[in-house]
Amino acid sequence: MTSMEKSARPLTAACTCLRLRKASRRVTQIYDHHLEPLDLTVTQYGLLGHLRAHDGVSIGVLAHLLVMDPTTLTRSLKPLERKGFVASTPDEKDGRARRLHLTATGAVAFVAAKPAWQKAQHEIATALGAPGNQQLAESLEHLLTQLGD
Repeated sequence: MTSMEKSARPLTAACTCLRLRKASRRVTQIYDHHLEPLDLTVTQYGLLGHLRAHDGVSIGVLAHLLVMDPTTLTRSLKPLERKGFVASTPDEKDGRARRLHLTATGAVAFVAAKPAWQKAQHEIATALGAPGNQQLAESLEHLLTQLGD
């Protein structure tokens, strides 16, 4: 028996976090591969989509929606701001806070990237099969609901 075989454990004993992170990295690689010709990552594409749906959102609220740390979100927004896809304006009620907006250029980039995103979606769905894709979506939504904030 090899050392690798000795260290192999049943799937039920494996760390859930490790499995989720490995799967997340692989899925992210697939999306990033499809979005690369458009000079976007899946994280950036998702940010553009959220800003399209939540114009004028604060960094704190957007970070909460994305289950992200505000500092990490701010770092992820920087390249989109440099490209002119996202603009931030001071909050009218609190000048220290910023409101985020998708620019016209950002909206065009988001629409242009949608076919690449759809190809990545299709690749994942095909790998899982229709029942598996649906089951994964439901399981992840259930997990997010159960774990809450």
